[in-house]
Amino acid sequence: MTTIASSAPSADGATHYEPQWTAALFILVGASVWGISWYPYRLLAGWGLGSMLASSVTGAVAAVLAAVVLRRHFPTFQWSWLIPALGLAAGITNAGFVWGTVHGTVMRVLLLFYLTPVWTALLARFWLHERLGLRGGVLLALALSGAVLMLWSGQAGTPWPGSAAEWAGLIAGLAFACNNVLSRLAGQRHPTMRPEMRTVVVFTGCALVGLPAAVLLDGVQTVPAAITQTNTWMLLLGMACVLVGGNAMVQRGLQRLPANRAALLMLFEIVVAAVSSALLTSERLSMPEMVGGACIILAGALSGLSRRK
Repeated sequence: MTTIASSAPSADGATHYEPQWTAALFILVGASVWGISWYPYRLLAGWGLGSMLASSVTGAVAAVLAAVVLRRHFPTFQWSWLIPALGLAAGITNAGFVWGTVHGTVMRVLLLFYLTPVWTALLARFWLHERLGLRGGVLLALALSGAVLMLWSGQAGTPWPGSAAEWAGLIAGLAFACNNVLSRLAGQRHPTMRPEMRTVVVFTGCALVGLPAAVLLDGVQTVPAAITQTNTWMLLLGMACVLVGGNAMVQRGLQRLPANRAALLMLFEIVVAAVSSALLTSERLSMPEMVGGACIILAGALSGLSRRK
């Protein structure tokens, strides 16, 4: 997933004077990429390539592409413990997101993933010493209430995830929150490192975490025959190009927009996922699930609005 975090101002004059509506458009396009990305992974799983192996290969190709495109920024790279931590968090985020949306109900998994503001606020309180405040507490309660309502209306009849796919979405959201907070720490401690370097770190983490996840989650023991098919590689390469482009657009937008406004725009991913899942699958949410999901989205939106200056 794309990192939403503070970015250092760009030294590129064109970026500095870029209109905010253009930056917002970049982020909307990047969010749209992730809102539809579940479908190609389902196609690959149907062709015999496990979702985690597909995720790992896509991440590896995307990391190589990003490294080639962004090679002029490598002199700004600075090593610290935050780099492997970011890669690990990004890898877990991607693995949970992909596996959950491939094997579960897209919208339920995605809404559980978007409990991210809850975990971000709690982690920021302990890692960044940011105060939550009364308003933040109310918004967290709203998001959690929405999650309870949505989960209680599911087949399990309990206020917690009822399937492995839903647990994967929840864990992915927690890992995404870790990624966001760690990215902000990296920006504070390494202000001269270009934010584009995080793109390479993110995709490298996706590639490395995807391999053990393929064994643990998909039970891959041997290389699937689908990996030798031309159509498989065409789709993998196409996905890698689109993901790198989408991530680069979001990073470009983050250089011009405040992170909290960018987080609001990233909620457009849910809209794209809702439309795509309705058109491409027979999955539908019940009324209580939609109400609970609306509470989660509203809490995320109000969280961003309440922090705008």
